Amino acid sequence: MRPLGDSNIHFWRAQNMARITQVDLVAATACNQLTQDGWAQMVSTCRGCSWDHGCQRWLTAHRRDQACDAPDTCDNLLEFNRLKQALKGH
Repeated sequence: MRPLGDSNIHFWRAQNMARITQVDLVAATACNQLTQDGWAQMVSTCRGCSWDHGCQRWLTAHRRDQACDAPDTCDNLLEFNRLKQALKGH
């Protein structure tokens, strides 16, 4: 098993991925689509991801772009997609 990455770095990495993919984490929490435990799990998943360096490069490259989907290499891809879809109805 690979060691988990720094929790602070991955907290912000997951936050940035949410922003770029236009997943409003506050709205997701407000409409009960994301719990504190769910968010903690997303950060933990990010910490264990093997695409660490590629993710940082991807986030940097997409910082100023129009919104886009999370890359297929993101371990939280399904959760970001689920949240984005759930928020469309709210």
